[in-house]
Amino acid sequence: MEISGLNRIEKLSRPNADMNGAPAPLRLLHVIYSLDLKYGGPPEGLRQLAEGYRQEGVQLEVVSLDSPEESFLADLPFKVHALGPVKSVYGYSPQLLPWLRAHTNDYDAVIINGVWQYHGLATWRAIKNKLPYCVFTHGALDPWFQKRYPLKHLKKKFYWRGFQYPVLRDALAVLFTTETEKEQAVHSFTPHQWNGIVVPYGTYPPAGNPDAQKEVFFSQYPGMRQRNFLLFMGRIHEKKGCDLLIDAFSRIASSAPDLDIVMAGPDQVGLKVVLQKKAEKLGIGNRIHWPGLLQKDAKWGAFHAAEAFVLPSHQENFGISVAEALGCGKPVLISNKVNIWQDVIADGSGLVDDDSLEGVYRLLSGWLQLSEGQRVDMSRRALQSFAKRYSMRSTAITIRNIFVQRINAGRRSSVAVQHR
Repeated sequence: MEISGLNRIEKLSRPNADMNGAPAPLRLLHVIYSLDLKYGGPPEGLRQLAEGYRQEGVQLEVVSLDSPEESFLADLPFKVHALGPVKSVYGYSPQLLPWLRAHTNDYDAVIINGVWQYHGLATWRAIKNKLPYCVFTHGALDPWFQKRYPLKHLKKKFYWRGFQYPVLRDALAVLFTTETEKEQAVHSFTPHQWNGIVVPYGTYPPAGNPDAQKEVFFSQYPGMRQRNFLLFMGRIHEKKGCDLLIDAFSRIASSAPDLDIVMAGPDQVGLKVVLQKKAEKLGIGNRIHWPGLLQKDAKWGAFHAAEAFVLPSHQENFGISVAEALGCGKPVLISNKVNIWQDVIADGSGLVDDDSLEGVYRLLSGWLQLSEGQRVDMSRRALQSFAKRYSMRSTAITIRNIFVQRINAGRRSSVAVQHR
């Protein structure tokens, strides 16, 4: 059968074939601090990326610093080597480096998820000059962190040259999810020489029946059944602009008495209590709802039940929850610090404004001013945007080909040396 276009490139760029001529699968190891969804985008993104790998024939395994007793590990559709628990955010584990050195030959390539933590340094020490590897920075090099946390930035500068920078410098590629993230990453630390590559990113649309999923959500939170609401879904963290959302909502609440806000997500830093007190003081405490971390059908039910999704973040390298909302046909109300904001404007799939109180106020006011027909059209455009831009299978193809091309180039070089 004739193979054309991208499929031709994909087939020819596979690693070495087996004895029957079939292309051998790429054996890929992801190294990550945790697969717990309370840590937000990276563990959720990897779970979604796993399906893309499966479709492309990539053999995925993951090593994490979770405790092997964690219940969520049993639900994952890929093999996990859980070497925790660890006692700090840095994640030092005496087991990790020996394990990586002992299993180097089990894999063709490695991806490090995240920076500033021990698992990246340990992986670099174990596999440099042995296996090709890439690093997903997941937005952690954004200059916003330098401005917001100057003392932490000072500490990171000491860590940078001797420990973090070599991991990025020696990588086959440093992976960014948007061109904006790639451009901003060089402004936080020096030196900053690496092979930066922008890869497509996204998620998979929710499987299952939307009406049934809404019933799951309403069964857990029956008070929302008769209410219209905007959905925030993410970590309850100052980076996400949660305080701006509550302040801005208080300004439009009286003009929209049938509208509430659902603030769904884990609270890792104790901000929820502060925000609840703020909402009470502003007289909107009974209209802000805090269901915590939503998962599976309850999560998708919240998306489907919402009028729109809102994320007034101060910094977001991609915003996987934004893509999830689009996949559910929901308009998105986001700040221009979410790095896919230009896609949203181009596709007409939502509203965008500044990450300030006035900006978030304009977002909410703009949504209220839309007619029903305009909202329906925006929902249609949201689905179209998702289908066009945010396929995680494309991410898997891109990552696989980055490694396969390097592996095949190394093989050709080795053959050339042998024939001299």
